[in-house]
Amino acid sequence: MTPGRPVMPGADKLRRGLPAEVAEPPSSALSNDAEVPAGGSDVAAYGATSASSGLVPLTVHRREVKPDDVEIDIEFCGLCHSDVHATRGEWGERPWPLVPGHEIVGRVRRVGDEVRGFAVGDRVGVGCLVDSCRECANCLDGVEQYCERGNVGTYGVPDPRNGGELTQGGYSERIVVNERFVLRIPDALDPAEAAPLLCAGVTTYSPLRYFGLEPGEGVGVVGLGGLGHLAVKLAKAMGADVTVFTRSEAKASAARELGADHVVVTSDPEQLAAAHRSLDLVIDTVAAPHDVNEYLRTLRLDGALFQLSLPSGPMPPVDPRLLVRQRLSYGGSLIGGIAETQEMLDFCAEHGIAADVELVDADGLDAAHDRMVAGDVKYRFVLDASTLRNDSTASHEAQEGQR
Repeated sequence: MTPGRPVMPGADKLRRGLPAEVAEPPSSALSNDAEVPAGGSDVAAYGATSASSGLVPLTVHRREVKPDDVEIDIEFCGLCHSDVHATRGEWGERPWPLVPGHEIVGRVRRVGDEVRGFAVGDRVGVGCLVDSCRECANCLDGVEQYCERGNVGTYGVPDPRNGGELTQGGYSERIVVNERFVLRIPDALDPAEAAPLLCAGVTTYSPLRYFGLEPGEGVGVVGLGGLGHLAVKLAKAMGADVTVFTRSEAKASAARELGADHVVVTSDPEQLAAAHRSLDLVIDTVAAPHDVNEYLRTLRLDGALFQLSLPSGPMPPVDPRLLVRQRLSYGGSLIGGIAETQEMLDFCAEHGIAADVELVDADGLDAAHDRMVAGDVKYRFVLDASTLRNDSTASHEAQEGQR
């Protein structure tokens, strides 16, 4: 173990991973007065029109392609639990209508005149971000998720560089995104299975990389859902000895199938006690309120616990004595920057890592959201976007027939 961790490995910053043509700051800052070309197109989508509407067929407008934009025909879009929170108003009232989805994979349909990194027909992805200020220290260091002026999320956020229009996400036929925020999907990855990597994958990859995980070190993964199952695969590919913490004995065999070396059933105090001071890093993916102190006790000297989910209620306080006596770190981590996300995709392609997915049609999105809330998915739902137009067209024709 490297003394004094966690630190970002290789103090050269992620900026080195940025393409040369986008490494320098732009000449113009964010502005709601930015000129937006007229035109664009209307596309079929599914989204919410209120917190109680559920997901319904919609038509959303996509802007005309600007010189540095990429237009993408969406093939697949992963379903993230944040989509449920947003469309059901659980994170506060939102502007409606709202089309969710930030795990997008598709083919390039058209590129602007200044785009050099992508060509028509390329398979590409869009994750949780579609813009940032591009000028602050964090953006220049390749961690746009921590943009000091506030990044622009893929859905539900005003887009200052495009007249303040509300971003709409990947439960749709097409999307237009600035070249800087488009990712290349390696040919070795199945496109449907790659979609969840754009959020869940980089969310778990980023803290493993930040910690500077070394082969042979012990990693604990708390929870075995959409985030947890990818954390197991990634940590194992990095050479870690992986322990899964789960409340359910029934998940023990599934954890081992994913590559876990050990499974601790947290309802058994003896199993928890046996895991004390056996790990170097814990990745906590549980969104429900829970006591992290029992996991801090599993860490060795200079260990760290990273919280990845946002619990739905107050958490029990952290006992500072546990931190002090073993020089532990308790922190959080938010998705990943564009360079790091591309690095993660390339790593997954090299090591044969992908999400375990279940495809859903557009008319099954509401049921899929309900199943996500119930924990009834193994491990990630992905929308087949080819069903959007058919379902949207059928709904429109039915409405016309009733007139």
